[in-house]
Amino acid sequence: MPPTYKQLTDFLVELGIEKVPHTEKTYLGHLINVYRLMQSEGCTEEVCQAGMFHSIYGTQKFQGFKLELHQRADVRALIGERAEKIAYLNCSMLRETFDEAALGNGEIYRFIDRVTGEPVELNRADFDDLCRVHLYDWLEQVPRSRYGWGYRRAGYRRLAERLGGNPLKAYDRVFATEPK
Repeated sequence: MPPTYKQLTDFLVELGIEKVPHTEKTYLGHLINVYRLMQSEGCTEEVCQAGMFHSIYGTQKFQGFKLELHQRADVRALIGERAEKIAYLNCSMLRETFDEAALGNGEIYRFIDRVTGEPVELNRADFDDLCRVHLYDWLEQVPRSRYGWGYRRAGYRRLAERLGGNPLKAYDRVFATEPK
């Protein structure tokens, strides 16, 4: 049985992340907003949960909070194997190699896990869901981000175009608010 929203947020609050700053909000606020954005854009509950935990182990840029990797089993027990794997890969991806993989159009996608240094291989469905998590994370925070609107802009645009539909509309909607 999938966890309730309260179980998800209770787990995060128990970690103390409501006190961690993140893009002019709290880290908890950001994670909740990513989850809600993904829900509103029609993502599956599994992918929304991956979105809520998208940076739980720290990412290439965000190191304000990092759950230890030996606790992956706890997260997996809460949100399920696939959602946890997508969340972990969002944390561990070497973004340059992920951006390169996103240019592909095959059934298999390869990039580098920056934590282990090992190559990662995903099928199209898993890779596209990882793209969704990565894109919606950025769309939720870009107006407040210290990295600015230009950070990896071409890469995020390619993700939106790759996914099409709601992700592309969301990208256009968010970037239409960019200050001139």
